[in-house]
Amino acid sequence: MFGGFAPPQASEEEIRQQEQEATFTIQRFLATSVLLYLSPFVIDAASKVF
Repeated sequence: MFGGFAPPQASEEEIRQQEQEATFTIQRFLATSVLLYLSPFVIDAASKVF
């Protein structure tokens, strides 16, 4: 309809690399979320100790 060309297809290696990068990003996000969730409890416990 718009007369454009289809983008080039990614190779299997590029797809695997992109999947690994996406997996790492999700794992990093989840780890950061857990740390941010637990940080107030750690600060509260540390303030009670000192």
